[in-house]
Amino acid sequence: MLLLLIAGCVSSIAMAADPSDYLSPRAGHPLFTGDMPAGAIAATRQAMGHQQPPPVYYQPVKFQGPPGVRFSLAQYGSFEEGESDLMAGLMIGQVYRFRVTGLPRAEGAELYPTIEMVDRTYPPPGLATTYPIPINLDEDDILAALEGRLVTRVIYLEDPQTAVPLAEGPNGPIAFDVPEYQDPLEVADLRGRTVAILRVGSLAPPRAEVLKAQFFFGHPSWAPIFKPNP
Repeated sequence: MLLLLIAGCVSSIAMAADPSDYLSPRAGHPLFTGDMPAGAIAATRQAMGHQQPPPVYYQPVKFQGPPGVRFSLAQYGSFEEGESDLMAGLMIGQVYRFRVTGLPRAEGAELYPTIEMVDRTYPPPGLATTYPIPINLDEDDILAALEGRLVTRVIYLEDPQTAVPLAEGPNGPIAFDVPEYQDPLEVADLRGRTVAILRVGSLAPPRAEVLKAQFFFGHPSWAPIFKPNP
């Protein structure tokens, strides 16, 4: 089971490869686009009955980034001490706000991205935490967000019938950068099944208490996943 990433940025970025080289054009107007507000895609898919999972299911995800970077999920508007390889179970159809600290070359700075859970994976029984959805941030993502740009990463499960035969990178799934004139969600949907959308920007928590519920998307619950001691 291989998960790939499509990364899009609102500003111009250099690209080592262009996924459009492997894709054929698709007619019609897409129902979903990558610039839709966080939560709109997952909520609409659930309302339409697209592979709706049991409400009690928590999809394992794993957060990773450059050395020194730490991740923590919001819990009723506050964050605990971060972890470098945080793993947690997130509910499908929800949007989660998390905090990123220990940013390289930006001492004291913090980022507050969102992860929108669109769908789940179906690993073999008992192996859900062995194959979590990877949420990977690299230094380019972090730098772009610190400069005030918005980075969108669409995480998808590739279709084995149409997969491009590329080896997985040393740090996990491959990330394709798409130019700003391409919709990363459309590219991902052409290549497989979208399971999550990561949005990284420079937005910070509001000071006004009345705005915090909206910032944290209603404080959805999540399940901690504890790693066994070595």
